[in-house]
Amino acid sequence: MTTAPGKTLPLHHPAALLATWGGTGLLPRAPGTWGSLAALPFAWVLLGFGGWITLLIATLLVTVAGTWAADRYERAQGSKDPGAIVVDEVAGQWLCLLPAALDPVSFAVAFVLFRLFDILKPWPARLIDRRLGGGLGVMLDDIVAGLYALALMLVWRSWWTGW
Repeated sequence: MTTAPGKTLPLHHPAALLATWGGTGLLPRAPGTWGSLAALPFAWVLLGFGGWITLLIATLLVTVAGTWAADRYERAQGSKDPGAIVVDEVAGQWLCLLPAALDPVSFAVAFVLFRLFDILKPWPARLIDRRLGGGLGVMLDDIVAGLYALALMLVWRSWWTGW
């Protein structure tokens, strides 16, 4: 089933639910920040349940499914990377949280680091954001931001905890 450009998907459509992370991306102002915040409780549960490996598997799954959902949602909206798509923030935020301890300070540091890199889009994230279209382009620039934030999280955790 193909959706005509400009015709939005209803929120109950699986692609819309995933792309907007249950409607979080539809909140007013700063949808990326809302998406990153909405990712935190899920990451907390995943880390508490099975540690970093469970969070890594979930990150990979949400990245693959999110690529499909973002592509579908983007085509339905008829625009490149609509702000309502926040599943990319979820994947990038979870990636950054892999070394985090289950404590509010670690989660706050990871949140700030990811938002910083997501907003600044250092190379090659900005290049990906500008040149790569579709769901892969939507997801990949946030994965790159998440990798930068992950690297700093590893440094911070090592310094903070002597890990």
